[in-house]
Amino acid sequence: MADPQHRDLTKTFTIDGEALTVLKNINLDIRAGESLAIVGASGSGKTTLLRVLAGLEEPDDGGGFIDGAPVLGLARERAVIFQVPRLLPWLRVLGNVAFGLELRGVPRAEAEARSRHYLDLVGLGCFEAAWPWQLSGGMAQRVGIARALTMQPEILLLDEPFGTLDAMTRITMQDELVRIWTEEAVTMVLVTHDLEEAIFLADRVLVLPRSKGGVFRLIKVDLPRPRDRNDAEFVRHRRQLMAEFGLH
Repeated sequence: MADPQHRDLTKTFTIDGEALTVLKNINLDIRAGESLAIVGASGSGKTTLLRVLAGLEEPDDGGGFIDGAPVLGLARERAVIFQVPRLLPWLRVLGNVAFGLELRGVPRAEAEARSRHYLDLVGLGCFEAAWPWQLSGGMAQRVGIARALTMQPEILLLDEPFGTLDAMTRITMQDELVRIWTEEAVTMVLVTHDLEEAIFLADRVLVLPRSKGGVFRLIKVDLPRPRDRNDAEFVRHRRQLMAEFGLH
């Protein structure tokens, strides 16, 4: 399994002629097979950090590494799932999931067979002939997850994947994501603004500082799985994480 690292990572954007440092001297080892959640205030660099690991952004200094090799652009071992799955409206569900494989030259029959496997994994095996407009938000996101998994990545990168879903659907999707992560044995990095979601999903939580000169914090979530949101230790971890943001 892949073992991602960040070394002295710094990223600065220029806005209206002013330099804005979003990430500064980030050093982080992500253990192969773990689930890491990234949280922080708006503008703290959560999505930027994820995009650097994905190869969608280049750092100004330092860099990201996977198994010691630098991250240079997109690669097959990394799959990114965004908040909106952006399904292709002219393809049915099966076609959407198989699309990336066919682009890589996988024969259609093989691509569709692999896609059916992952549609079954996310609980949508009966919806392969549906059009994207016929899906709920949660179902569309499941299709996006299945599409990513067909590429058989070692690292799954998720940018607030459940942020647009209602509360009940979000809880269901969190349960499903834990199951998929366990069955597929991938390394998972998740950006979220939902502190309870971070505690539920992660082995460790990376808290990015509000100020660019601040120090990031790593919080270990040493709770057994499956996790009970009402358990006293779960509540204690949630309160600890809320305290990082001055919340009670």
